[in-house]
Amino acid sequence: MSPTPSRLPHAADAEPPRRRGKLRWNPAALAVAPTFILVAISVYGFIAWSTVISFTNSKYFPQYDFVGFSQYVRLWESDRWNTSVINLLLFSVGFALISLVLGLIIAIFLDQKIRAESTLRMIYLYPMAISLIVTGIAWKWILNPGTGIEHLLRSWGWESASFNWLIDPKMAVYTLVIAAVWQTAGFVMAIFLAGLRGVDSEIVKAAQLEGAGAFRIYTCIIIPMLRTSMFSAIVILVYQAVRSFDLVVAMTNGGPGYSSDLPTTFMYNSTFLRGQMAQGSASAVMILLVVIAIVVPYLYAEFKHERNNSSH
Repeated sequence: MSPTPSRLPHAADAEPPRRRGKLRWNPAALAVAPTFILVAISVYGFIAWSTVISFTNSKYFPQYDFVGFSQYVRLWESDRWNTSVINLLLFSVGFALISLVLGLIIAIFLDQKIRAESTLRMIYLYPMAISLIVTGIAWKWILNPGTGIEHLLRSWGWESASFNWLIDPKMAVYTLVIAAVWQTAGFVMAIFLAGLRGVDSEIVKAAQLEGAGAFRIYTCIIIPMLRTSMFSAIVILVYQAVRSFDLVVAMTNGGPGYSSDLPTTFMYNSTFLRGQMAQGSASAVMILLVVIAIVVPYLYAEFKHERNNSSH
């Protein structure tokens, strides 16, 4: 009598039976879900709501009587809005350019392996630990003609000294540049210093063997290799300039008059002080479009860079 052949195991026998109709929750997803829902409602939900309000004729309270693009037309016909846009251009260019140059110079100075580098680096980075409100108030005192630099120079006997930018309508926006550069130059220095420490020393040694001087090495070799750091710094600086609000309110509050207004202060004043909710929402949408125009190319460049690195 031949033995009964053993039954071969099937895949169904190898795996334990699954319970059908029962959801399996991921603990990490459950932990993140409340934050995700809150952000979706409080950020993206209100962005969508503000966009809807910008197409209405809302004043102190929201009204859903849609008037098309009339608020945007009225916005760009406003002299105060156009002044704030021009101020933003002046502020962004001055703030970004001076911060980049000053941050690069300080980074090159610290890259020389000098003594007390850690202490100096901490001093340069210290302003980043101070809030923009405190920075604005401090520089308001420093630049005030009655208590600041002008008063100090006159007390030293220089009676003709004049530094009244804070109350000069044509110069007030540049006082914002001074305070913003003081606040951010150390951060830019840290970005460039990290880039400098990543430069291959063999390339520098080879250039030195060829007889290249320090100035030529930095201008022709090292600084071009800092393209990524410079691009990141420019995007961050311009983004900070577009969203600047605290510093303006603390230093000038948009004055004298509205000579130092920026789009963010225009939006706040229109929405909460002048009862022009639809107008303020239209300006907020314009600010959002500028931020998107800055951030999206940066994210695309970073994504492309990461994809190229992973392919190699």
